[in-house]
Amino acid sequence: MLHNMSTTVEFVSDRSADEVNEEIRALWRRAGGTLSVEQREEYQRLVMEWAAVAPQPAKAA
Repeated sequence: MLHNMSTTVEFVSDRSADEVNEEIRALWRRAGGTLSVEQREEYQRLVMEWAAVAPQPAKAA
């Protein structure tokens, strides 16, 4: 029997989108515009967290 498993990662964050965005900006400033492998992984995690907490635009009816 096969079970349908979601591949979507859901983040639970106590931080606002603005706080996560500021951390993303700080990461880029520290990196000087070029991310190492470790920094890219951190960036991807932060972007996913930001997307989970960012306000979603209202859809047109």
